[in-house]
Parts: sequence; C-alpha cells; structure tokens
Amino acid sequence: MPINILFDILAPIYDRVIGDRDPAEMVDVLELSNEVSLLDVGGGTGRVSSDLRKHVSNLYLVDLSLTMLGEAKKKGIQDLSSTSSENLPFQSNSIDRIMVMDALHHFPNQEKVIEELFRVVKPGGIILIEEPDINRLLVKLIAIAEKLALMGSHIHSPTEINKMMRKFSSNINIIPNERISAWIIGRK
Repeated sequence: MPINILFDILAPIYDRVIGDRDPAEMVDVLELSNEVSLLDVGGGTGRVSSDLRKHVSNLYLVDLSLTMLGEAKKKGIQDLSSTSSENLPFQSNSIDRIMVMDALHHFPNQEKVIEELFRVVKPGGIILIEEPDINRLLVKLIAIAEKLALMGSHIHSPTEINKMMRKFSSNINIIPNERISAWIIGRK
C-alpha cells in the first residue's frame, strides 16, 4: 500500500494515537522568534508545528497525504502543500527553519530530501530532524513491523543521518532523548 494512502486512512485518529508534544524545547533548539519562517516537511496533521505557529512569522507544512493536510487545516495552518519532500516548492535560501519530525524514514530517497532541505534553508538557518533511533530495541521492533506492513520505511541511525547531512554542512549535532528518538540538528 502506498504510504500516503495509509496516512490518509490514519489521519482522523493520528494525533490521538501518536500523542502530544511540549513545544518549549523545540522553540529553544530551533531558535524560533516572530522574525523567522518555519517549514514542517512531512508534517502530516500539523500535530507538532501547530503549537509552534505563534512563535514564527510564517508556518509552511508539506505532506503527500491530502487527508493529513485537511487535519492540519482544521488546526488553523493555512500554508499547506501536497508535494514530494524531494522537490519542495520553495526558492533556494528562502526558509529560516526546517523540521522533519518522525518522517524521514518514510521518504524513498532520504539523501535527496536532505539535499533539498539544505537547498531551501537560508544561510545560518537551522534544520531539525527527529527520527527513531534504530540502535534501540523498541525501534528495531517498530522497523520490523513497518516492513511487515509494507510501509517502505527505512530507518537510519542518527550517525548515518549525521553523515548524510555533513555533505552540506559541518555544523551538525546529535541530541539523543529519553524517548525512542534522536534529534539531528544542522545549521547551514
């Protein structure tokens, strides 16, 4: 089953299944202010970025699933685009901050997506990628379940994502967290 169809089916219940996030740490890590734009790539229902909207001048969200984008619109996110993350509809050097929250492993060509993120982000801009840490047993089990569900997911380790990002910037940091994921943060 194509991944966008699966997420179309999950959209109405997605936020309840996945749960809420505290945006405070993200505001700090992304250095958000009313003077910066934020792009949420693979942002789905906007469950994370909708809480960050009041901290930025402009919020953009891209996702392939029209049903997920419909849920994001219900949260008041207006700048939505159903598009591939490998070909973002933004000019080069046009966005201040970009986040990819628990979505990179769903993209078929992750290296191309990372290249595209660095193309779009402004010099000095920040890219935050949150991904499940494949080094953790629970994530390995989730990866197997997603393979069995034919989701086409491919979870890279934080070190592998760091390596992909280093092709475009030497300023990359990995921040493990108490959950099952890690943040890989790059500055252009």
